[in-house]
Amino acid sequence: MKALAPGDTVVVTKLDRLARSSRDLHNIMHDLAARECGFVSLGEAWCDTTTDVGRLMLTIMGGIAEFERGLIRRRCEEGIARAKRKGTKFGRPSALDAGLRRRIAERYASGEQLC
Repeated sequence: MKALAPGDTVVVTKLDRLARSSRDLHNIMHDLAARECGFVSLGEAWCDTTTDVGRLMLTIMGGIAEFERGLIRRRCEEGIARAKRKGTKFGRPSALDAGLRRRIAERYASGEQLC
């Protein structure tokens, strides 16, 4: 933002690459307008901040995108919970097999220092 000069145009590939929420998006758009800069999103052809209609569309579509992200997040959380109930193991696989774990436990039980 510090490098922008009046008349510059900020270009992003997708609107969600610029902001994480509609409030954040509105704040950024307000800052760009104060600096007399334009905004173009290559992924959303309707996004034109130089007109009233473009600003309205930006507001509406930003709200819809935030709503959709919430739905996706909720579906992912439900899928993860369902997988955990089925016993799906998450994370990296253990580097130690059962035999190595048993040998380590035996050596530890015998008082050997494991460093």
